[in-house]
Amino acid sequence: MQALAAWQNFYVIVGSSAGALIGLQFVVLSLIADKSATRVDPQTGGTFSTPTIVHFSTVLTLAAILSAPWEVIHAPTLLCGAAGLAGVVYAIIVTGRMRRQTAYQPQFEDWLFHVLLPLAAYGTLLTSALAAGSHVQEALFGVGAAVLLLLLIGIHNAWDAVMYHVFVAKRE
Repeated sequence: MQALAAWQNFYVIVGSSAGALIGLQFVVLSLIADKSATRVDPQTGGTFSTPTIVHFSTVLTLAAILSAPWEVIHAPTLLCGAAGLAGVVYAIIVTGRMRRQTAYQPQFEDWLFHVLLPLAAYGTLLTSALAAGSHVQEALFGVGAAVLLLLLIGIHNAWDAVMYHVFVAKRE
């Protein structure tokens, strides 16, 4: 699996980043919860915070899967496809949660980073897995792009949540 071996450094970097960011997210959420004078609606956690952990966890898991010493491409392709399909389903669930929650009126940026971009990332992951049988190199670039996009979405959403709690919820 020479094609996958060329991606080792990439997955070490993004996997380590995702792992560190998961830990940091828990620390920040704990600090916000401890200092918060306002009551936060539990709906918003499942709508806005949980997906960030899911995206970081997906990146970490895919980095581990794609860094393993596979002999053939079939198993990692199947796992990436399953992750892509699960991610698409999860993004649809998040869409429903965003529509139902009443604590916050989502703006375009929220729809972009919590629904549209995750759907694009997970859809790219699924499509890349389906294409891997005949276009391995292109599929690996698709998986890499999806993983990097999920990492960047998670970073944006974590930052956005902190800024909301610091500058909006704290003042209310």
